[in-house]
Amino acid sequence: MEDWLTMDTWLGSVVEFSSNILWSYLLVGALLLLGLFFTIKTRFAQFTMFKEMVTLLARGTDRSVFKEKKGTTPFQAFTLSTAARVGTGNLAGVAIAITAGGPGAVFWMWVIALLGAATGFVESTLAQMYKVKVKNGYRGGPAYYMERALGMRWMGILFAILITLCFGLIFNGVQSNTISLAFTGAYDVKGIWVGAAVAIMIGFVIFGGIRRIAVVSEIIVPFFAILYIITAIIIMIMNIGMLPDVVSLIVSNAFGIREIAGGGLAAVITNGVQRGLFSNEAGMGSAPNAAATAHVSHPVKQGLVQTLGVFTDTLIICSSTAFIIVLAGVYTSGETEGIQLTQMALETHLGGWAQTFVALAVFFFSFSSLLGNYYYGANNIEFISENPVYIYIFRAAFLLMVILGSISSLDLIWSLADVFMGLMALVNLIAIAMLTKTALAALKDYQRQRRLGYDPVFYKNSIPGLQNLDAWEEKPESQDAKKDEY
Repeated sequence: MEDWLTMDTWLGSVVEFSSNILWSYLLVGALLLLGLFFTIKTRFAQFTMFKEMVTLLARGTDRSVFKEKKGTTPFQAFTLSTAARVGTGNLAGVAIAITAGGPGAVFWMWVIALLGAATGFVESTLAQMYKVKVKNGYRGGPAYYMERALGMRWMGILFAILITLCFGLIFNGVQSNTISLAFTGAYDVKGIWVGAAVAIMIGFVIFGGIRRIAVVSEIIVPFFAILYIITAIIIMIMNIGMLPDVVSLIVSNAFGIREIAGGGLAAVITNGVQRGLFSNEAGMGSAPNAAATAHVSHPVKQGLVQTLGVFTDTLIICSSTAFIIVLAGVYTSGETEGIQLTQMALETHLGGWAQTFVALAVFFFSFSSLLGNYYYGANNIEFISENPVYIYIFRAAFLLMVILGSISSLDLIWSLADVFMGLMALVNLIAIAMLTKTALAALKDYQRQRRLGYDPVFYKNSIPGLQNLDAWEEKPESQDAKKDEY
């Protein structure tokens, strides 16, 4: 089986060629330009409304909507999308970016997060607007706004297929591969046993449905993210005298004359943007699937909450990994890559016990990502067809990929992930660019109500001319907005 899964020369060449075309000529420019476009159009909402994001997230911990079976809370939707974001990309992806593009790749991860936050706001707001009611709450995402806002069901089906293959299958291989490598490095255990154990545990959760997934994510994500950040802060305090030099190295490497002269600047930017997108998913079209599940009074509320997720993922957690690796200086050795490089860096700082710490951190981060991945795939399978047989087939394939990924080739898994991630993002970026006016109209409606001192409420007739907003009620003629309480 291991021989069958090892990257063949021809397959590796095809995948690498496709990835280079997609990223070198299409996506890097599209992500940066659209991120800048949405930033300007929203008047820098990801920065000017930061306080609003934090306030909404704090208020979103109210579990009363959960008890009333009206969907997930805003905080649960936030942790569900963060569960998918916070995983391999934060620990292994950052290491791969630094190995391939140097410390300067970290700078471009920051750029794609700062600009991509506006893109994330637009896509999540649209997902909320065009969500649909289901038995226990709501369902939505890019496939739904492609069909309901653009009238292009074919585009929605194309996206649904891509995200199911990408998140529901290939990304599983990435996550389980990273867990396997981490435990192999720490305990010398065979990857197949690690994959089988993870498949059993993940199966228990996913067969409990979206509510069990949301509850587990709500517990795992905040706890281990905070623990990992605290560890990074301790390491930075231990090396506080070196921090200015590290920041200088990252910035200078991002624009350095040496990189330009050597023709390596493109590699620095591409690796930073690729790994940044894999980590924070802004514009990829994945997080909107989680955003749509939340019960909120206005779509913009969840759009802002999800924007905070982009910052949390890249500017805090990815930066923690980057500083750990660069401070250790192990990225120049060329002896290892991926998650084992992160383990080596932590071992340099903290001693041998760090191997176990990283293995556990990787396990819980990747486990939470697998939960998010499953929901994204299942949500889009149901968009294509409501027949429950397809869900059961998907579950079986999902768990099988968890096992296969644990014994697969690292290079092939990551290359396939890059190709499908890129295709998915390209389709979604085209759709949200076409729906820019709709998202901006929702933002203006929200800001108008906030200026009047109201807690914003959205109705299907709040914005003239929009159709298929079936999850929202008609505004009664005598209905007045309520004064905001925060």
